[in-house]
Amino acid sequence: MTTNYVTRDNFGIYADSSAGPGPALMGADTLLGNDVYNKDGESLGDIKELMIDMASGKVAYAVLSFGGLLGMGDKLFAVPWAALALDTSNKRFTLNIPKAKLSSAPGFNKDRWPSMSENTWASGVHKFYGMPYGKA
Repeated sequence: MTTNYVTRDNFGIYADSSAGPGPALMGADTLLGNDVYNKDGESLGDIKELMIDMASGKVAYAVLSFGGLLGMGDKLFAVPWAALALDTSNKRFTLNIPKAKLSSAPGFNKDRWPSMSENTWASGVHKFYGMPYGKA
């Protein structure tokens, strides 16, 4: 079953596609579980969590789950929010990275999350995805 922001919409946010908040503004809960693909149509996983920068109020990272079977052995990846693009035609997100390259992305275990606000970690993640990094 495909999980996307329409299937997770419990409040009718996206019921009328000609009006309403989407896609300029979207409900955070409707984004969790959304599929992420690359431009070649390869599945890269799904969004497990959104990490919000509490100082700016902006979404800093989408945490993706990739690999494993039935939740076992999944590797998690914090992807800079700006690296994702919303594909409204397919109702999913795209990340411009080959699937094979994702296996070398800085990832972590669900039981051992990194300190995402630490500058060295954050700059390395942004560099991997080709995104600028700088704290205000």
